[in-house]
Amino acid sequence: MQKGSVNKVVLVGHLGGDPETRFTASGAAVANFNLATNESWRDSNGEIQDKTEWHRCVMFGKSAELGGDLLKKGQLVYVEGKLQTRNWDDKDGVKRYTTEVLCEMFTMLGRKMDNDGGAQVSPTTNNANNSDNANDANDDDEDDLPF
Repeated sequence: MQKGSVNKVVLVGHLGGDPETRFTASGAAVANFNLATNESWRDSNGEIQDKTEWHRCVMFGKSAELGGDLLKKGQLVYVEGKLQTRNWDDKDGVKRYTTEVLCEMFTMLGRKMDNDGGAQVSPTTNNANNSDNANDANDDDEDDLPF
């Protein structure tokens, strides 16, 4: 990382659909999903306004495999990662761009009966011992989140 440079994304939102998981020719998993974040405010007339922002998200490796298995449409999830912009030429030779969140870890939020708990997943490259990390949240029913 360059001095004075930060590329960090933290989102809490609902999945717009089940992740689409595929595998590269080398066997690496890739999962894509859309995440919706919402905000509400009162306008100058006192009316409540709502806005939904959609985020394109991608995960790789073990996180992608687990996300594909565990994450479901409508589920509340916390993701951490960074912004990434890719470009390619489409079939007509037109250059296309997309900006997405490269998810480095996710945590399933909500009550246990909604989504089997709060599993947290991060890629093996972030672990000091280089082992897979899929830790279940505490089993002592501390599901009261401040949001």
